Amino acid sequence: MKEMRSVQPLAPTSMAVVSEVLDWYIIFSLWELASTHITVQRTCVTGVLCKRYWSGGSGDPRASPPGPPGLPLIGNILALARDPHVYMRELSGEHGEIFSLDLGGISAVVLNGYDALKECLLRQSDVFADRPSLPLFLKLTKMGGLLNAKYGRCWTEHRKLALGCFRSFGFGHKWFESRICEESSFFLDAVDTYKGRAFDPKHLTTIAVSNVSNLILFGERFRYDDGDFLHMIEIFSENIELAASAWVFLYNAFPLIGLLPFGKHHQLFRNAAEVYDFLLRIIQRFSENRTPHSPRHYIDAYLDEMEKSAADPDSSYSTENLIFSVGELIIAGTETTTNVLRWAVLFMALYPNIQDLLLSSTLIRSSSNRLQDFSRISPILWNSLPQHVRLSTTVGSFRRNLKTHLFRKDYSLH
Repeated sequence: MKEMRSVQPLAPTSMAVVSEVLDWYIIFSLWELASTHITVQRTCVTGVLCKRYWSGGSGDPRASPPGPPGLPLIGNILALARDPHVYMRELSGEHGEIFSLDLGGISAVVLNGYDALKECLLRQSDVFADRPSLPLFLKLTKMGGLLNAKYGRCWTEHRKLALGCFRSFGFGHKWFESRICEESSFFLDAVDTYKGRAFDPKHLTTIAVSNVSNLILFGERFRYDDGDFLHMIEIFSENIELAASAWVFLYNAFPLIGLLPFGKHHQLFRNAAEVYDFLLRIIQRFSENRTPHSPRHYIDAYLDEMEKSAADPDSSYSTENLIFSVGELIIAGTETTTNVLRWAVLFMALYPNIQDLLLSSTLIRSSSNRLQDFSRISPILWNSLPQHVRLSTTVGSFRRNLKTHLFRKDYSLH
């Protein structure tokens, strides 16, 4: 009886070749099926050729970090559709702190661990400061606003204005603590209305946290029974979940699926349009009775900058970018902190002895450190917003080109 030999797994180079062959097999199958429709034939082949050219999918795989094999055309997209943080952790254990993913022909690299993230955030921060021109970002914000802006004048101007306003109107000032304490009192009063009955603290916590930022953005807080504002916050939360769905990854890889009448990306776009209409109304409301050059909050300061640069055709200040910026500042300052506090409530409910420790005078004086501890045990997001490599550079021992998208897995530090 002949000795059976173990089957060795394919090397990354071999997997890339197999994936390439399968891609073309699918294309020629479509060609055969559409043999009577020359337009369909040309569209199929032209689409794949363009996608491969622009994504750099035919590059040398030896220059890329190791990564999991993917399905033809769609790569690793479906694997990310369910429990992406678990999938990422498994890949990190298998391939190391730096590994690559194929997001439908889009080359992506994921960074884990202290050394890799320090290289990205500190040593080469200017190289990784850009955002990729993904179809999702182009559709939602046209690469404007604050969070999704391309590295350049728009990014610089809006970041400088936002940081200046947060410093001027509260953050870092001793007097702002009293406003936060006042909001905490409103929050406790709202909790007391339930008179000991069980309730979901998500809505109350979300508005309480958002109101701290709202004092800077609008100069006022919103009531806990403000249905319109609460609805907007719920839409923000829903869009964060939708943005991590397989449909959105597919839309980024194949924008033409936007022509299909179904898919979660359509709900995301409808939500965004509704939020933008609401933000425009509240911006107009809070800019009433405005005195130029005497800003009361972020909106006034932004409108001042718009007037100053009105004669500059290259200025990035506009009503549209104001809407995008306000929305992004609300979501950035609300979603993460709210989830940390909800984790803290759940943690203390499961471990009642922790509540007694938090009431001790020593821990009360270091409450900010306790909040950081809770954030370490609660992964808020499975990855950061994608970044784009502006210049060819080296990450670890791997050379990355201008077509690479980068994801930071910040919670790998916890």
